[in-house]
Amino acid sequence: MSATASIMLVSLFLALVTSSMRPSQPAVGDPVTLQFSAPVVLDPSNAYEVVSRRGNSIVVRTFEPRPFVVSGHAGAETVRVEVPVRSVLKPKEQLKPAPLKPPEPDPAPRMPLIAIGVASLIAVLAWLVAVLLARRRSLAEEIVVVPGERYRAVVASLRADRRGSMRWARLADATRTYLAGVDARYGSDLTTSEILGRVPDSTALREILRQGDLEKFSPWGPAVADFDVVADRALQIISWAEAPAAEGEAA
Repeated sequence: MSATASIMLVSLFLALVTSSMRPSQPAVGDPVTLQFSAPVVLDPSNAYEVVSRRGNSIVVRTFEPRPFVVSGHAGAETVRVEVPVRSVLKPKEQLKPAPLKPPEPDPAPRMPLIAIGVASLIAVLAWLVAVLLARRRSLAEEIVVVPGERYRAVVASLRADRRGSMRWARLADATRTYLAGVDARYGSDLTTSEILGRVPDSTALREILRQGDLEKFSPWGPAVADFDVVADRALQIISWAEAPAAEGEAA
């Protein structure tokens, strides 16, 4: 093969291994994409770093403000590309670090404040509910139940409690409590004889108190008597027990 033919073959191969560079005037730190027309194996170099490889495309960069050469080979042929690098500094620029600013404080988190506010509101509402319930309970306790109505309810309960124990004694105690509530003269600490001596002649009261004493203290228990009939008579006590109070209010 003649020399002229060899030169033509080399020129043809070099024409195949062409390259393009993007950007054409890179600055310090810019990634530079070198696009070759054939696969190229780069020579090791400390002047630049290879960022990535993809096919015939190689991305390199440097942080030195001076040109560098990318060399390698494609098969038996040598590839050489000179990459110009411009500095990002202005002429005669002072290389002094910028003054440091104190760090800005992080904004205060809002969620804890919201949680505290909600918890406080719930506590206030709970306190208000407790106060209202206590006041309602207090008002309910202040309502005075009419002694006569309470006595009627107790008598009705004892009549319904047919299998209950000590019914006579409980009826007598309820009668004593009722009399002491309507008139201080009939104190609950009085004996049966003392109470009977201070009240009008009442067969029903006498029978109730005597039966209660017998059931409490007699070994033979109360005398034989119809509890329901005596309980009905017990309600007659209300008429004369509350009569003096009613007359006093009318006067």
